[in-house]
Amino acid sequence: MPPPSLFSAAAVLLLLLLRFCHLSASLTDQDFSTYPGCDGTFSCGNIHSLRHPFTGGDRPDHCGPPEFRLTCIKDSYPEITVESVAYRVLEANLTGKTLVLARSDLWNTTCPSTFVNSTLDSRIFDANGGQNVDLTIFFGCSSSPMFIQPQNRFYCDVGGVDLTDSYFLIGEVPIDPIRKLIHCAKGVRIPLLRTVGADLNRSLLTLAEALTRGFEVIYSDPYDDQCSECSRSDGDCGFDVTSGQPICICNSRICSPPGNSKKGSLVLTIILPTIGAILAGAAIGWGLFVCKRRRKRRATKEASTMQTGSKSILTIGSSNGLYSDTQSNFNSSVPSYPSSKTTKEFGKCSYFGAQVFTYEELEAATDNFNDSRELGDGGYGTVYHGKLLDGREVAVKRLYENNYKRVEQFMNEVAILTRLDHENLVKLYGCTSKRSRELLLVYEYISNGTVADHLHGKLANSNSKSALFTWSVRLNIAIETGKALAYLHESDIIHRDVKTNNILLDKRFRVKVADFGLSRLFPINATHVSTAPQGTPGYVDPEYYQCYQLTDKSDVYSFGVVLIELVSSLQAVDTNRDRLEINLSAMAINKIQSHKLDELVDKSIGFETNGLVRRMITLVAELAFRCLQQDSGMRPTMKEVVEILRGIQDDELNAQKPEVLDMVVDDGALFKDHNTEPPSPEYGVTNTLYGSCMPNSSDG
Repeated sequence: MPPPSLFSAAAVLLLLLLRFCHLSASLTDQDFSTYPGCDGTFSCGNIHSLRHPFTGGDRPDHCGPPEFRLTCIKDSYPEITVESVAYRVLEANLTGKTLVLARSDLWNTTCPSTFVNSTLDSRIFDANGGQNVDLTIFFGCSSSPMFIQPQNRFYCDVGGVDLTDSYFLIGEVPIDPIRKLIHCAKGVRIPLLRTVGADLNRSLLTLAEALTRGFEVIYSDPYDDQCSECSRSDGDCGFDVTSGQPICICNSRICSPPGNSKKGSLVLTIILPTIGAILAGAAIGWGLFVCKRRRKRRATKEASTMQTGSKSILTIGSSNGLYSDTQSNFNSSVPSYPSSKTTKEFGKCSYFGAQVFTYEELEAATDNFNDSRELGDGGYGTVYHGKLLDGREVAVKRLYENNYKRVEQFMNEVAILTRLDHENLVKLYGCTSKRSRELLLVYEYISNGTVADHLHGKLANSNSKSALFTWSVRLNIAIETGKALAYLHESDIIHRDVKTNNILLDKRFRVKVADFGLSRLFPINATHVSTAPQGTPGYVDPEYYQCYQLTDKSDVYSFGVVLIELVSSLQAVDTNRDRLEINLSAMAINKIQSHKLDELVDKSIGFETNGLVRRMITLVAELAFRCLQQDSGMRPTMKEVVEILRGIQDDELNAQKPEVLDMVVDDGALFKDHNTEPPSPEYGVTNTLYGSCMPNSSDG
């Protein structure tokens, strides 16, 4: 029989358990209010697939903290208020927990109604310093600050108050060594995307345009720990506006409150440890009692064994040996499978079917990423030439930095390239594990540089341009690039960064289109994807920039710029050119419209000496003109572009076309007659829109 003390302990334990159950029931049933509508995702304005911590629109306020409440504006960007300042939400990346925000009071205007800085609570919204730079705007200055360039001056008139002498500055504001202060009436400081700031400094964007590009923040839910606990119990995290505390919602009712609840804390910190201590004491008492009984039984058994002799001992030994052998055979017959944790360590690279490389083997292949092995920049990383142990030559892309945005682009490129197979697309061999020291992508090595290198880069002054980079080579490059883009569009993928730097060439000048970090999968049956414009200045579709609506025709526009580069050997953007010709697309439209194509064409490719070449270049220029139409509806598809280029190459269309370009522009094109003023130098990045934006279809 167990000792009486154990019965007493058991009785106390039973009473405490009953009390605990009663308390738990009271905690569970304390609030009979309903909290519906917090499961699944929701849409707000033109941003879709939102979830906790965001609320707004049809999403009730009890589904998230007030700091993440959105104002939903139909067919437009939702707004969020931070420190009493309203911002438009241009992009929301819930995986990377980043937002791209733009000041609502400075949307398409440089004169705010109130002069306040953009200040953020870093515990909730961190203005990612790696992606942003400070923009300071000075209003109503009595004199021009010496450290600001004249082109940074702009006009501002607010409510009749003349703030004509206004200026902007990118980066840190220097301290005036004499006056210590800048004598201006007002000043506002705003974060700005670093890439946008660079374009603004180079006058590729106006101040008003730059302000619509916004800045990136990393957001943090202050109640993330409690919400994670709620998610593990299959609940939806919500927020009690009255108490100002997070709640866990199951079937539209409060359940299992997160650990910061006072009553829940009482249960976890007092009652459960007390019950644990009593259970431990009872277990120790019971263990002592059992040990005492076993000692008595062992003594009795030993006495019995001494009487029966050695035969009994041999029997026991034989039995133990048989059991041991059987156990050993069983263990050796069962295969050892890796745990799910081990499998996950290979990362998403193996998930998409690509080979997983170790950091060490890629470090050895590139001679410790030696500067002499550097091939160039690949959008979001530096590319190095390497040689694997199996003899393969590879190009290894190394991320600039492992932040959310870079990792997202890294995985985006893996996901897209592993599902594609085309002779004119660069092949992805594999990547490193997500647990590797660094994230690296491994491609096939393409040895002959990029089209940009041959046209106006490191290979432009070599013999390859005059002797090898002939018109027929250039036309074939255009066709193969067009085939690759047409294949992407048929696969519901938009490249989004088509440029000559991303067109690689092998030794036979065959094309390999590369760099898919910005590419997007296009939703089935969608007319466009709504997302903040990204790409390279000079190549970005003006309609995409104006309407924030990405379509396959955005790639067509960029390809039109590539065609002009192949014809002219000029860069897409060159600030050393005349002001009206900085942007190549504007320059090309002007030359074509003014019947001055001969001033645009590279003299080394036979335009003036070979009649057949002249006709083909004229037809390609006409095709480029169609691709560069500001209204995307006027542009051909990539499939049509390839068919036209093939026809030009086969000389099927030459007999039907005049030798000199005499183009008539349809209604809706950029210029309706030959007397129209030439386009502004900012063509392609201005806010002027010929046509209208389509209604929103899909968010990106």
